[in-house]
Amino acid sequence: MFWERMRAQFGDTYADSVAKDYVLSSLGGRTVNTALADGEDAKIVWRAVCETFDVPESLR
Repeated sequence: MFWERMRAQFGDTYADSVAKDYVLSSLGGRTVNTALADGEDAKIVWRAVCETFDVPESLR
């Protein structure tokens, strides 16, 4: 579900780039991939992505 939402928002290629390259302060200065690898709940990571990138309500 998490990756489906990421790809719906950013597209296949850019979703992967956002996940590995963009450091989110709301995730403690981690990337999406690092936060998930550290065991952070995907819902918390998705909320951080939504806040940072102003994801439309329909995808939240």
